[in-house]
Amino acid sequence: MNNEYNNFIESNSPDGGFLQSEHWRKFQESVGRKTFMLSADIAFVSIVTHTLPIVGDYFYMPRGPVVEAKSEKRKTKNYNEKFKTFFSDLLNIARKNNAGWVRIEPASDGVLEFLRFNLKNIKIKKSAVDMQPREVLILDISESEENLLAETKQKTRYNIRLAEKKGVKISASREEKYIDEFLRLVKITSERDKITPHPENYYRRMFEAIPSDILKLYIAEYEGKVIAANLVLFFGKTATYMHGASDNAHRSVMAPYLLQWQQIQDAKKWGCRQYDLGGVRIQPHPDPLLIEERGNSWVGITKFKTGFAPNTKPTKFPGSYDIILKPAKYNLYRVLQKIKRIF
Repeated sequence: MNNEYNNFIESNSPDGGFLQSEHWRKFQESVGRKTFMLSADIAFVSIVTHTLPIVGDYFYMPRGPVVEAKSEKRKTKNYNEKFKTFFSDLLNIARKNNAGWVRIEPASDGVLEFLRFNLKNIKIKKSAVDMQPREVLILDISESEENLLAETKQKTRYNIRLAEKKGVKISASREEKYIDEFLRLVKITSERDKITPHPENYYRRMFEAIPSDILKLYIAEYEGKVIAANLVLFFGKTATYMHGASDNAHRSVMAPYLLQWQQIQDAKKWGCRQYDLGGVRIQPHPDPLLIEERGNSWVGITKFKTGFAPNTKPTKFPGSYDIILKPAKYNLYRVLQKIKRIF
């Protein structure tokens, strides 16, 4: 992918657009998924094929398609015709590859309305699940480090200083021994927080497929032992906190706070303008039946992240939407999803 595409993705994606990048697509290929790319001067999309038991394949566009952000351009007849051609080509690719439906993730309600206006003969239905968080906390890091630290919550500043005082050491390294430590901590964290992690091979392929100047592994060490680790992506002017894990031991030294602060400092030093802390849950999810909403999994992580950006409003996305190509398969999928929710 050339710089022109990267610049288009960056400038038209609220979160920097890494999930639409070539790096993410190549990683998805490395874990066995078939991918596609379609581009035009007014839109771009990177597509990942997902395969489900019984119902087969569907197309997924993480945070895509990326559409020219300037709303005044979208009001012109020529622009709309170009987009209709672009989407017609996209659906033809889906049909040729036997996809049951196409899952899109518009960048905003305005983009969703634009899609519906130009695709009047195509049914766009809200997905049963959201693939990506609907709210993400993106911190503007163009200010000085002093101001950024001063704007954190008092408790967050206290925990950062406590970790420093206790002698927690932060570094970034993708040495094999640290990757092994990260995977160990992922297992501990998933058992403690009762969440299902990605398989170990998923993370190892991520390290193999994504260059070290883009995907960095941050580690926190205390008394010679790795007690916390984070994965952070650096793409264009955005740094994105992807995954974090911590040990059950030495939690009182507050290593995750110092980890995040060092990552923010490094992102600023390397020319990033924003730091994406990832998903939060400020507003209740519109579908209270979702499994993730019934527990308290978002409470702690939201409190932790908002400590770094208490004055920042979350960036909101409409969520995942499906364009149905094979109604029978899609209806069966929705039935299976309802059964899954119950159990």
